[in-house]
Amino acid sequence: MHKESFIRSTVAEDIGRGDLFSFFGETKNVSAYILSKSNGVFAGREYIEVFSELYPIDIKWNIDDGEEFTSGKKLLFIKGDNKTILALERSVLNIALHASSIATLTSKYVKALEGTGVKLLDTRKTRPMLRIFEKYAVRCGGGINHRMGLDDALMLKDTHLATIADLPNYIKQARKNIPFTTAIEIESESIQMAQIAMELGADIVMCDNMSIEQMKEVVGFRNANYPHVLIEASGNITLDTIKDVALSGVDAISTGSIIHQANWIDLSMKIDS
Repeated sequence: MHKESFIRSTVAEDIGRGDLFSFFGETKNVSAYILSKSNGVFAGREYIEVFSELYPIDIKWNIDDGEEFTSGKKLLFIKGDNKTILALERSVLNIALHASSIATLTSKYVKALEGTGVKLLDTRKTRPMLRIFEKYAVRCGGGINHRMGLDDALMLKDTHLATIADLPNYIKQARKNIPFTTAIEIESESIQMAQIAMELGADIVMCDNMSIEQMKEVVGFRNANYPHVLIEASGNITLDTIKDVALSGVDAISTGSIIHQANWIDLSMKIDS
């Protein structure tokens, strides 16, 4: 969804038939700011800036996407009339909270990989209609996007493989019909399947829920026979285990946790008195 449409829909959901506060009392110009009440990594600026294009408010920034902040920091300042700012308050905060929470957790995973050279990837485990937004937040946290959708790469997971009677022929037909630049990735739950995937011409082999020792064996086979193939690890990756997985020699690690396990940090809006 385009950012402008996304913002308009977000505000419309909250305002409904009209903000009851705006129907009464005086309208006056005020200043407000968003205050951090916890530490984190900020994300959401690209979206929040659109509010100032659609509504009569002025935003001044004290932080960039991807920048770390500590509790007590004033992240951005908003000027406008009280009724407009208060009608937009929750929409602005929700965007900052949602995106920054994902960026904050992603950053922790990225830091755990420092020195390994292994890339951190997200997955398609995103909330409906929020994929672009949530994957943007991952990038703000230092992660790299995996597929945006089913049209980005041909990835054969266990459910796909269960429906293919002749895998070699399927791969041959796919190579003839998909674009030259499109990669083929095959999910493998065993060392044998990983070896078969490489032999059939996969560009990327995913080691799904394999042990460290199994991944090391897959990497060793790759290094000796198919050095051009990329190895991706996935499945039950945690902050406690990700460094060990990386040291197995894989090229990338994918996890949906950085999105669906991100707990909201604490941000609030204050009106200058």
